[in-house]
Amino acid sequence: MFDGTLNATGRDRGELERLRAKYDGLLADPPAPPGDEALTELVGMAGIFDLDVSRPAAELWRDLRAVLARQGGPTTGALNAVPAHGPLTLMVVEDDPDMASDLTEMLAGAGHGVVGPFSDAAAARTAAGLHAVDLALLDINLAGDDDGVDLARTLTQTWGVPVIFLTGNVEAAARHVRLATALVLKPYGARDVLDAIARTVASGAVAS
Repeated sequence: MFDGTLNATGRDRGELERLRAKYDGLLADPPAPPGDEALTELVGMAGIFDLDVSRPAAELWRDLRAVLARQGGPTTGALNAVPAHGPLTLMVVEDDPDMASDLTEMLAGAGHGVVGPFSDAAAARTAAGLHAVDLALLDINLAGDDDGVDLARTLTQTWGVPVIFLTGNVEAAARHVRLATALVLKPYGARDVLDAIARTVASGAVAS
């Protein structure tokens, strides 16, 4: 039974610690900026979470750090109800079978239709041509030669399907920020996923 938390691998759980090591120098006295490329990726990460990227890097990282730190906590509140924005048809692409099963169960319980889950990009790409999909939830790091980034590009450019990245690799998502409408960082809770879906709908990215 789904308990409200989707657990990830040890690799994903270590992502926040790695980002803290990279960017916490911005909060030091005196500040220690991580370099221009890292700052560009910081802006990309913040943009995925709809943060105001016009602010100084230290403020941006402080708020982004708080957002990332609260990911994966226990979920409260009723999930087994049709969402306020109406049910959607969602594609799920996740190569961890337990996470895929839990995610699919949660989305169906929240009133959505689910296409998948698919464990590889090739199967998902084929399905996109056969089903009308409102929104895709994609793991970036898929097994095999074809990753979630290439799949996201196909879904958005060929089929007009908006994408939410589900990942422990925030920097990879930041590098491809233009392909995604939102990011949910592993390990995540059900509310994190549902909130990201609601933000995507509110942004107008999902066709009515």
